[in-house]
Amino acid sequence: MCGIVGYVGPREAVGVILDGLRRLEYRGYDSAGVAVLSDGALVRRRTEGKLQNLAASLAQAPLAGRFGVGHTRWATHGRPSEENAHPHTDCSGKLVVVHNGIIENYLPLKARLQAQGHRFVTQTDTEVVAHLVESLYQGSLEQAARAALRELEGMYALVLMHQDEPGLLIGARQGPPMVVGLGQGEHFIASDVPALLAYTRDFVFLDDGEVAVVREGSATISRLDGTPVPQRTQRIAWDPVQAEKGGYRHFMLKEIYEQPRAVRDTLLGRIGLEQGEVHVDELGAAAEALKRVERVTLLACGTSWHAALVGKFLLEQIARVPAEVDYGSEFRYRQPLIGPGTLAVGISQSGETADTLAAFREAVSRGATGVAVCNVQGSMLTREAAGTLLTHAGPEIGVASTKAFTSQLVALGLLALQLGRLKGTLSAEACREHLLGLTRIPHLMEQVLGCEKQAEELARGLVHATDFLYLGRGIHYPIALEGALKMKEISYIHAEGYPAGEMKHGPIALIDERLPVVALLPRGRGRDKMLSNVQEVKARGGRVIAVNAGADDDLRAVLEERDAVLPVPEAEEMWSPLLMTLPLQLLAYHVAVRAGRDVDQPRNLAKSVTVE
Repeated sequence: MCGIVGYVGPREAVGVILDGLRRLEYRGYDSAGVAVLSDGALVRRRTEGKLQNLAASLAQAPLAGRFGVGHTRWATHGRPSEENAHPHTDCSGKLVVVHNGIIENYLPLKARLQAQGHRFVTQTDTEVVAHLVESLYQGSLEQAARAALRELEGMYALVLMHQDEPGLLIGARQGPPMVVGLGQGEHFIASDVPALLAYTRDFVFLDDGEVAVVREGSATISRLDGTPVPQRTQRIAWDPVQAEKGGYRHFMLKEIYEQPRAVRDTLLGRIGLEQGEVHVDELGAAAEALKRVERVTLLACGTSWHAALVGKFLLEQIARVPAEVDYGSEFRYRQPLIGPGTLAVGISQSGETADTLAAFREAVSRGATGVAVCNVQGSMLTREAAGTLLTHAGPEIGVASTKAFTSQLVALGLLALQLGRLKGTLSAEACREHLLGLTRIPHLMEQVLGCEKQAEELARGLVHATDFLYLGRGIHYPIALEGALKMKEISYIHAEGYPAGEMKHGPIALIDERLPVVALLPRGRGRDKMLSNVQEVKARGGRVIAVNAGADDDLRAVLEERDAVLPVPEAEEMWSPLLMTLPLQLLAYHVAVRAGRDVDQPRNLAKSVTVE
């Protein structure tokens, strides 16, 4: 999950690299480093901890040069330290490598290289790549890199540079993402698009098994055996301003407030209200296959898995098609029953989540039609899918997902509506009503965001809690799970989401006056039962934070002075999760801020999990 940036061109490389690494720090922040060709010599600078430590070091002793690489690390092999920070070098000090991934056969390679006299100074798997390339180098970094890559086992995105070949970067991908940014008289390599948006909108997304040879005036892509790959440039429409904080204290808060816009953008051009139709042109060849779908399997990890759980409700209730949800990390290990009548939906903000990609490939290999729900056009998931339903959340920098989640809910709703229309299980009139309710959601979300001050005030009394219990029913149960995950991720307070009807089957034993219970109380089916659950909590002395839709007369009779209500407007049951989500994000955010946590970069986490 590490972040990589490489640059060759007329600018000062350190400035470009640090700027890119700042935009990639969500991928890892255990240590950071750069290597630059300065006055004909390859010079490294590395520091333990966050990128600001490296920036401070470079401010005190600047490095000049127009050709270099940088890295921000999420540790796998070897503890976070300056010694283990990238870039890593060979015995000569003339070659450096930056790497994201895991080299699975590094131990036998290391033993062989040590027997040849190579001296290792770190605990990382990455260092073996530098020494392996050194052992094969005979004047051509490209040839040595290709030979070394044939010996590597595992997953990697890496970039190499050599003192004796100035102006040349060699990049390679097998698993984790890598993009080449195309400029005018300058070129870039990075782990993700946001790193380079300030410099270019034109990108080439590398496929597995591809090698990029990048120079100031050219960038060529080929297979590992040297077979050229036709240029497939993607123009990214994201505004680079979207990757800035814009006056907000944290990216997460900014992205919470961007959700009404992200939902509008995901709906834009896809709704035919008069006809009661959905138009998703990106589904391409998969659109015809949808008519023959007998069942749906949704594949995802983390927050996207919670979106998939909501998607199951939407698909079954709207399209009347049976759906199941699988963790991407578990799917391949149970010999799933998948065939030509199955629609496999891979859900990933980045389109590069390793476990989701592996599960998606397994489903497609068994005959399923593969559709991607993704935020990044050109990512691996979108390239391997028969069709794509793009979300339009824009770049999401905060590690804890917010706008990507709600955009996924909208995309899955559109998929359910289109599937229902194609299969004839949903009338045009019913589709029109659902779409009308969906178009109201952005405005209602803006109203919900008005509860931030209440969430902030609530956080004062909740910051010392050691546990939270989140309760929801039906389509809102996954929102309880997501709310609990947000609290865990950024505040480091244990939280658990539960179906409210299951509270009596175990969690009720935890309830006392010290346990805050967050209860989701939408209008409609299940509200009376949720109120009964709230009464059960109160009977045992628990403190209730009710996320309540509409009037609350029935709720007020149950609550006490120390309880609290976070109000949301009423909405159609299918779309109510989009509103219920926002107060939970705000509550987690303000508890974490109150606790002094690093909200955008919570410990041990990275934004995109690109290794298994």
